[in-house]
Amino acid sequence: MNRMKTISKWFRLSLIPALIITIAVSYSFTDNDFEISKNLDIFATLYKELNFNYVDEINSGDLMKKGIDAMLESLDPYTVYIPESKIEDYKLMTTGQYGGVGALIQKRENDIIISDPYEGFPADKAGLKAGDKILEVNGNSTKGKSVDDISSILRGQPGTTITIRVERDGESKPFEKTLLRENVKLENIPYSGLLDDFAYIKLNSFTENAGREVRDAFMKCKEKDSKLKGVIVDLRGNGGGLLQEAVNIVNIFTPQDVLVVDTRSKYKERNYQHKTVFPGVDETIPLAILVDKGSASASEIVSGAIQDLDRGVIIGQRTYGKGLVQNIFPLSYNTQLKVTIAKYYIPSGRCIQEKDYSHRDADGEVQDFPDSLKKAFKTKGGRVVYDGRGIEPDVHIDPASYSNLTFSLISKFLVFDFATLYYRENKTIPSAESFEITDEIWSKFQNFIKSKEYDYTTNTEKNLEKLKDIAEKEKYFDAIQSEYNNLKTKLKHDKNADLIKFKDEIKIMLKDEIVGRYYYQKGKIISSLKDDPEILKAKEILNNNELYKSILNGTYKKEKSK
Repeated sequence: MNRMKTISKWFRLSLIPALIITIAVSYSFTDNDFEISKNLDIFATLYKELNFNYVDEINSGDLMKKGIDAMLESLDPYTVYIPESKIEDYKLMTTGQYGGVGALIQKRENDIIISDPYEGFPADKAGLKAGDKILEVNGNSTKGKSVDDISSILRGQPGTTITIRVERDGESKPFEKTLLRENVKLENIPYSGLLDDFAYIKLNSFTENAGREVRDAFMKCKEKDSKLKGVIVDLRGNGGGLLQEAVNIVNIFTPQDVLVVDTRSKYKERNYQHKTVFPGVDETIPLAILVDKGSASASEIVSGAIQDLDRGVIIGQRTYGKGLVQNIFPLSYNTQLKVTIAKYYIPSGRCIQEKDYSHRDADGEVQDFPDSLKKAFKTKGGRVVYDGRGIEPDVHIDPASYSNLTFSLISKFLVFDFATLYYRENKTIPSAESFEITDEIWSKFQNFIKSKEYDYTTNTEKNLEKLKDIAEKEKYFDAIQSEYNNLKTKLKHDKNADLIKFKDEIKIMLKDEIVGRYYYQKGKIISSLKDDPEILKAKEILNNNELYKSILNGTYKKEKSK
């Protein structure tokens, strides 16, 4: 009987290479590519022999998935195999939609916590709050589960139900909620509105209809203020999305038939020029684009094209540097392949891809684009710009930096927990625009953390320890030990003193977290606008016509702003 099973298994496995070889040989004869046929034959026979001869049982699907992933990993991080189980995740990237309950969750030690319910979606409508601990989903414990594990369970077909058992601080015992899954749409624009006489548009992604939504948001601002002085488009943290939506957004502020991006592949017949197809909505209004290191891909098309066309001012930090274009191709059994098909070049002719994945060092690592290889290009008005390494802003603003104390308070969830407590004890707060951390709230926070563990090491203390290690290795430490001990005592941080020293930045974190409890993500954005250095700089530039023009004509002397 065992012999019959072995023969049967061998017969089934022998069909695998036969089928692949048939396809490969057919392809080879039509395309005259012997290498493809040969290597497919080698792969198929190896796969068969492993399954037939390996000492232990092999999970064929898992083995194949690992083999495919390893093969694609040698190319670039954007060329990936998408199994059927992950199809919905990639639909979310292009459409911004998924079936689920509408809540962000996070891991906290061994627990799964709701960190941010989306306003108006099932979790919010069922009364679930930030800080709620998810104990069970459909009767199954969440202990030991990852965020991905629970997220995949919470997502599902719209119209289906899911039961969640929750524990909440301040409640005597856990309770259950049954949620009806809905089609959750993540907004491209979580907030837009007027800031004094300027239109502000926060764009989080480039999924379907992003261009139309930006245009509509801009037109609403124009209708509210006929004397609009300028537009601020915020692309910070926007990792990109659909290329065509980037072209559509540039089109709002530029004339018809203007080249926005040129995609070039290894086949000339696949090269394509993406131009604006409509007359611009407003081709002259002063424009500022905010970017940072999280602005990538489609965000870089928009900011790069606006810069190359001298159409607006780019403010912030250097962008990510992703100049590669991907397409998704269907494979058998409802799987897909997302593959890099081209590089994109913005109007000046430059490509801003930072890493060259086709060239690796001896360890297989990809190197950043070196300054020595940067080439100069010129904008429409003659300003010098460079390729590689993303989009360099016209006006640089140093990124926000925070103390180790603040990081400790956040990583230990003390800011989060205080916001949860404050929300439980206060039914309402002033509007998101006007809410501030008063002395009374700050005093309550100080009392709240007195008994909490949030120790940290300052950068000075870390560097002092490094000095000690080096001195010991070089056998100098004995000579400086007394001075080292004195210095260590003087530099030892004082939590109470540091709370006073870094009070302002901690208050910003507290304010955002508390406002989010009452006014969700939109409220957090509104709350942060008043003191945002990039926005303040954008308003200053847009409000000064001479300064604005000097940046665009190249006479402005770049300086680092904090």
